[in-house]
Amino acid sequence: MVELLNKTNARPAKEPRSISDLLEPLVVRSRNSASLLHKPMARFEVGEKSYHLPRFLFLGPRGGAEPIRVGIFAAIHGDEPATASGLVRFVELLDQSPELARDFCLFIYPVCNPTGYEDDTRYSRRGRDLNREFWNNTSEPEVQQLQTELCTHAFDGIVSLHADDTTDGVYGFVRGATLTKSLVEPALQAAELFLPRNTLPLIDGFAAQNGMIREGYQGMLSAPPKVRPRPFEIVFETPHLAPMALQEQAVVVALLSILAEYRKMISYAANL
Repeated sequence: MVELLNKTNARPAKEPRSISDLLEPLVVRSRNSASLLHKPMARFEVGEKSYHLPRFLFLGPRGGAEPIRVGIFAAIHGDEPATASGLVRFVELLDQSPELARDFCLFIYPVCNPTGYEDDTRYSRRGRDLNREFWNNTSEPEVQQLQTELCTHAFDGIVSLHADDTTDGVYGFVRGATLTKSLVEPALQAAELFLPRNTLPLIDGFAAQNGMIREGYQGMLSAPPKVRPRPFEIVFETPHLAPMALQEQAVVVALLSILAEYRKMISYAANL
């Protein structure tokens, strides 16, 4: 009888979250799109399974100058799925309206921690917080590949998407180029259409001002330490406990704002 009860009360094994289901809309679009390219990265082994980091390129209409190269990274913590799905929604919108990405070449990394995403855990399946491994002689293949991308493409800007389960509102880390603050404020304003802003003086253990933090964690995803000039570097955080759809919408409008504001800054500088 006890054995029967144990079987009855046993919780079913959690099904792995599907990366292919997440990315299918973009993969399908890339087959016929004039702007969207599907370029998965090299495979690596975790246990007995083979994985790769998904990568897409979105080429906006050219305005005559060299394209602005921006890398956008999501789900480096696997239990933050709204960052990945929000980024997918953003790319779908760009493919419908390419003018929104005029002058940009966007490198899109929707799932930077595929095993963590499948398992719905912050860490990789090897038990590592990948967002503490950058530029620290890491042996983690995901981080090694992303570091190569960060070195090779010399991004003008880097945006990392996160979801924080300790916040009730959106906020951002401001790093890199001095103009970064001027990009984050409009992005937070845009996101406030869907979610409140975290205006506390202390956020995630860091001093903050109006939802912006100037410090950061050691080993977080960033441009190579010695690269000059520094790109703008933004970490955009949504409240993890907010409805998924609202987090996705906040991600989309924040990213659109960052592109629009940076394009304006570049245009203004060119006319000085």
